[in-house]
Order: sequence, then structure tokens, then C-alpha cells
Amino acid sequence: MKEYKKPYVIAEIGCNHKGEMSIAKELIKIAKIFGNADAVKFQKRNNKELLTEEQYHTPHPNASNSYGDTYGAHREFLEFDVDQHRELKEYCEEIGITYSTSVWDTTSAKEIASLNPEFIKIPSACNNNFDMLGWLCENYSGEIHISTGMTTKNETDILVNYFAEKGRNKDLVLYNCTSGYPVPFEDVCLLDINLLKQKYVDQVKHIGFSGHHLGIAVDIAAYTLGANIIERHYTIDRTWKGTDHAASLEPMGLRKLSRDLQAVYQALTFKSTDILPIEQVQREKLKNKKV
Repeated sequence: MKEYKKPYVIAEIGCNHKGEMSIAKELIKIAKIFGNADAVKFQKRNNKELLTEEQYHTPHPNASNSYGDTYGAHREFLEFDVDQHRELKEYCEEIGITYSTSVWDTTSAKEIASLNPEFIKIPSACNNNFDMLGWLCENYSGEIHISTGMTTKNETDILVNYFAEKGRNKDLVLYNCTSGYPVPFEDVCLLDINLLKQKYVDQVKHIGFSGHHLGIAVDIAAYTLGANIIERHYTIDRTWKGTDHAASLEPMGLRKLSRDLQAVYQALTFKSTDILPIEQVQREKLKNKKV
């Protein structure tokens, strides 16, 4: 019997589509056919609700990454409306990969919930928005995935207890995460997965890992520690304009991640017998018979 749950890979497209539907669909297709991912994930924001007036009209802090004259214009350029998200979900269903989206505000949560995806993600920045969380708990029946970056251990306790009080903790997937782009290895803090397991494994549905680091070695380690859901930012070209691309996997990286997670999953077993059939031939040929 397997002690480890089968790995589940989420290719987070986010806004790496550069605001273009054709690129978004290409990313979905590559994630499914070449990357062997289980799901893709986008983002949905109501920027007028999420940002203050000052934030909306302030220039982007890094002009070279901006798609507009102000931060608000930049975010609007990258935003798909709910009908476009419906189109993306239908395309995912057509080619056989799960669609999901991170929601950053209550309006976006309501819009995406109307599409009835299998799961909705709450980013670390919004895991204390209890108006949004409460609405989802009461009106959306799918899984709710939540990252714990930039979140204290006490705040995580409050979060899990809130879902338990709502009777939704068994639909909750809790992710270990460090919020940074990219995150240096010494700040990934993988052993926090052990803490999440010790405290919450019997309370929530799954423990996940959302990584913003470079390479894929860390994700394999996260899986062996017990995070069976692995989420990584994903793009076609890491040199494209935008803050997330540099911390994303390109298609080959996604493909290798899926491959290696499956290999490790198959390898994480106990021997069914002292001498496996594959060893028996070698034993007869090589084992010292003078003992």
C-alpha cells in the first residue's frame, strides 16, 4: 500500500499570457500535451476593488515590466474578464486538463465561482480576506486552496480554525509557500511542510507546496516531505517582460518536473519481499556462494 499520495502538478500561468488569449491557450495546450501537468491556474482581480485610488494611478515600480502608464493600467491590460475565463475553462475541458484561477477579491471570487471550477486558489496576500473566504465557504462547493506565504503561524491557526467552524476544512488545501520572486534556496524553508503536516494533516484535505524558486530539485524534496500538490509558475519564455517570468518554469522544466515527481512516487515504496524478482537473477549469478 502506498504511503504517499500521487503527485498533482499545477502549472500556474497566472498573467504570464501577456493579456493575449492565444498565448493563454498555447500555454494550456503545452502544459497538457508536453508538460503532463494535471491542472493550469490563472489569476482574476477586480483592480478597482483591490487597489486604492493612489495605487491604481501610481506608475508601475519597474517601468520595464509594465504594460501600462500606471500600475492600474498595467493590471487591466493583463486581466481577462469572466467570459474570457469561461472560454479558457471550456478549452481546458476540451483538451482534458483541469482549469482553476486564483482570486484576489470578493467580486472576482463570485465571478469565478459562477464557472464552477474544481478548485479556487487564494493567494498568500489575500488569505486574511475573511469577507471573501466567508462568501466562498457559504456559496462555493469546490476545493479551496490557500497559500501561507507572508503568514504567521498564529494566522494560519486562525485560518484553519475558521474553515473548521464553517464546516469546510475537509475542502481546504493548505500550501507551504515563501512569497518572493524568485526565492533563494535558503528562504524556501521546506521543513515548514513538516509543521503543517503535524498540525493540520488530519484537519485539511491536502498539504501542498507553492514554489517560486529556481529549478525543480526543491519540488521533489517538498513532495517527499508530504506535499502531494505541487504548484509552479510556468511560462513559454523566462525572458519575457513581467515580474513572474524569471521565477517560472519553461515547458521543458515543467515536463521534467512532472516526470521526476512520477518517478519518485513510483520509487517511494517498501520492498514487498526480501529478494525482489529483479534481484533473483543477480543473486544467483553474483552472490557469494562460499558463505
